[in-house]
Order: sequence, then C-alpha cells, then structure tokens
Amino acid sequence: MIVLAGLLVPNEVTIIPLYRMFDSLGLVNTHWPLILIPMLGAPSVLATFIMRQFFITLPKELEEAGRVDGLGRLGLFWQVSLPLARPAIGAVSIFTFLHSWNLYLEPIVFLSSKDKFTIPQALTQYVDAYGGAMWNVQLAAATLSALPVLIIFVLAQRQFVEGLAQTGLKG
Repeated sequence: MIVLAGLLVPNEVTIIPLYRMFDSLGLVNTHWPLILIPMLGAPSVLATFIMRQFFITLPKELEEAGRVDGLGRLGLFWQVSLPLARPAIGAVSIFTFLHSWNLYLEPIVFLSSKDKFTIPQALTQYVDAYGGAMWNVQLAAATLSALPVLIIFVLAQRQFVEGLAQTGLKG
C-alpha cells in the first residue's frame, strides 16, 4: 500500500523539487529528466503494482517443479518466472511509453530550447503571425503524432490485454 501512495501525489507537487535536483546535477535543458521521470515516477509505481500482482498469481507448483529440476532462485527467475511474465512486462512497457509520449508539463519546465521540444510541446508552437493558434495545422499534427501510439498498441494488443488479465486488473 505504501508503494501505491506514490500515485496519490500529483506531478505538479513534485515538479519544483525535481527541477532543483536536476538543475544541481546539470541536467536541465537535456532530455535526461524526461527519460528518468517516467522510469522513477508514477509509471514505475504502477509497474511495481502490476508486476507484483502478476507474480502473486504464479502457482507455487511452478517453483517447486523448478527446484526439483535443480534450479536456484536466479534460475527460477530467468527460466520460469520471466518467460511467463512477458504479457505483464508488455503491459507495463505500453503504460510507460504512453506516459513518456504524453509528457507536457515536464518538458515545459525542464527544456528551454525549441530544438529539444517533445511532440506535445511542439504542437503548441503552430501559431499564425498574430500569435493565434493555427487549429487546422495543430489538429492535423496531433492526429499524426497519435499514429505511433496506435501502431504500438495494435502490434502489442495481445500482450497488453493478457498482461492486464493475468494481473487481475479490470478495465
């Protein structure tokens, strides 16, 4: 339950401490904060929950059979548990990718040069000479930016659905 408490804290609350931390490390205006935040932030909490739920559902008989075959703890993990966890890992990968793809606040805070903008941030740069939004261009670009996400979901749909079904999550 303590791990899930990390989901209760909004990103907006942690953005200033994160900025100060990345600034002291000299990582502001680089892509490193945008890489590390999804790996260590809310998606990692959800990933921990999904993977925990999956491993709880593994039957003890599999572990006992592996022990009879002479596997140690590491061998059980690599040869029994990890191959069975592919659907859960696929679901976690999709969730983490979607979170990374849709970051908006973090790039605004951590990036200052336009050549490093992410797609959601770059979409706001389509303005006319008077500073008004060019809605037709923005919506066309937003539609194109959704294509990679849709393609990944279509290709990994089976793993995604199996991963959520095996962890006991209802959607």
